[in-house]
Amino acid sequence: MAYTTINKSTDYFNTKLYSGTGSSQNITGVGFQPDFTWIKSRSTSHEHKLIDVVRGVTKAVASDNTTQEFTDVQGLTAFGSNGYTIGTDSYYNTNGHNYASWNWKAGTGQGSSNTAGSINTTYTSVNTTAGFSISSYTGNASAGATIGHGLGAVPKFVIFKRLNSAGSWQVYHHSIGNDHVLKLNSTDNKANDDTFLYDTTPSSTLITLGGGGLVNGSGNNFICYAFAEKTGYSKFGSYVGNGNANGTFIYTGFKPAFIIIKRLSDGYDWVMYTNKINGMNVMNDYLAPNSTAAEVVNNANQILDITSNGFKHRGTGASTNGNGQNYIYMAFGQSLVGSNNIPCTAR
Repeated sequence: MAYTTINKSTDYFNTKLYSGTGSSQNITGVGFQPDFTWIKSRSTSHEHKLIDVVRGVTKAVASDNTTQEFTDVQGLTAFGSNGYTIGTDSYYNTNGHNYASWNWKAGTGQGSSNTAGSINTTYTSVNTTAGFSISSYTGNASAGATIGHGLGAVPKFVIFKRLNSAGSWQVYHHSIGNDHVLKLNSTDNKANDDTFLYDTTPSSTLITLGGGGLVNGSGNNFICYAFAEKTGYSKFGSYVGNGNANGTFIYTGFKPAFIIIKRLSDGYDWVMYTNKINGMNVMNDYLAPNSTAAEVVNNANQILDITSNGFKHRGTGASTNGNGQNYIYMAFGQSLVGSNNIPCTAR
């Protein structure tokens, strides 16, 4: 039986669905003050919008393209104690459209400079309990430079984006190693790149950077989202598909509420699932972080069966369960029983 020090996962991560009105509105019910909010229209082809407290409200980046940071004056305009406020921007708030937002808690504020590395971060907002930190920094193009992430644990999943000029998102996942990179904005396969993390695995204090311009360009500004695993709450792993409706089972140690999957070969989309959309134990509606496309609904080839301790594939879709194909995933959810014997309900 899985045990965790996080008795209520929704204190640190929560999905919030809402409907657009075309008028400024407060989105409540998140359950905490978000430090990182990711918003996507489910109804139509619109960019994904990612906003965090380190860069500040109205400052957004889009996971589906290479564009530099932009200012959405009528986008997410404030973080609140139980959610956030959105303005009239159509990407956030078109009347009659349905939206999903994914919300993480870091340090409940912008934070301060982390000086553990050879590059001092401008700000680092960190939550060691939940294993999540947000850091901004300025690159120096020095291969082997380091930044401090503040987690006190080894990050297993790290996302970088250059802010002041266009460039692909850079993704590290421990399952593909420190010498390979993925692009969040692209269907590209994993690629060997020693200019990314200088072929160095992150430590419990530092992330080592190569001299590449997408993570460490001289004078360029960057944002870094770092995640460490927490038993019963988050998992960053890999699996091999079997191409069968009686598909591969992936053990996480908790009931997943949010999952992102990426096939590592043949140029497939990233696939993003959330339990709030489907409910119950089946997920077959999803979005793609690398695509502006509207939500895919009721796809029988991409069904995930959610259990109390992981997820099992019930479809033969190549994006998530191709026979003999390799995949990585990230998942957040709720453990069976926490440290104070709080149970979660699942079959």
